Amino acid sequence: MCAYNYPLALIGRKLGPALVTGNVMVIKPHEATPVTGSEFCRLVRDAGLPAGVVGLVTGGGAELGAALVSDPATRLVSVTGSTRAGQAIAAAAAQNLAALSLELGGNAPFIVLKDADLDAAVEAAVVARYANAGQVCICNESVLVEDSVAEAFTEKLLARAAQVKLGDPMQDAGMGPVSTEGALSRIEALVAQSVDAGARVALGGKRGSGDFASGNWYEPTILLDAQADTPAVSEEIFGPVMPVVRIGGLDDALRITNARPDGLSAYLWTRDAGSYMRAIHEMETGTIFLNKGISGYVQGYHNGHKRSGLGGEDGIHGLEGFLQKRTVYMQY
Repeated sequence: MCAYNYPLALIGRKLGPALVTGNVMVIKPHEATPVTGSEFCRLVRDAGLPAGVVGLVTGGGAELGAALVSDPATRLVSVTGSTRAGQAIAAAAAQNLAALSLELGGNAPFIVLKDADLDAAVEAAVVARYANAGQVCICNESVLVEDSVAEAFTEKLLARAAQVKLGDPMQDAGMGPVSTEGALSRIEALVAQSVDAGARVALGGKRGSGDFASGNWYEPTILLDAQADTPAVSEEIFGPVMPVVRIGGLDDALRITNARPDGLSAYLWTRDAGSYMRAIHEMETGTIFLNKGISGYVQGYHNGHKRSGLGGEDGIHGLEGFLQKRTVYMQY
């Protein structure tokens, strides 16, 4: 089962390991992006894979997804989606004790300490936040910047983010729309709630206008004066909104990060090796980017901690989930 943000890549990420380890798979794309899955299966057929090795069903998750998950023939369910969806799937799979690989919601902090390379950090923050209009599970959802460099960092951040324009990402370097009207309405609501709670819109903060008045366009947005409990910070936005929270240092960053119920990914920018090691050992997240922008390599194992999921994908460890092991004791 795949989310709508990367409907083709997520199919390949799951199907490749499944086939390599000798499994057959039924693909259930998100109801907002069924055409991608259908076209992929057409290519599978044209490539000559035997009938029945790769199947496809389309429809809503509440009924169709539940039926797939709870069917006794289903031995593994691999899902990329929201925490809410993952919890429902885990409950439905419990009756048959089907194996689960759940990559669920995240709320990645982008931590900038006083000794960071600010220019590099700004570039990474902007790319990671506005990639795919913020619809990436490991995007930085908020910036936690140390007080002593907050003014300088914010000035650079606003200037760089202002260069991100709405447009067709297939034709130019513009940022595309969010995927659904429902997602757009949720982003608007979170921004409004955050402003009511004391945050200030420093850039963007509204739907597209002019050529972008129709459709699901939302401007690249930055919120200042945010706090850890500001809705746009405490909730996963999954859209092009970047709230900025001022912190006292790494202790504050770890406290805010680890207090969250999820733990998918986090970013840390600092030149201090001791801070690296503290983050690696103390941060309750599955992936940590140290002085590095958003990336994901197939050889790396990607998993979430806490409510961000069970199991994981990619790399050698990711293959393990697609294998059912057997031990044989023999004497002759």
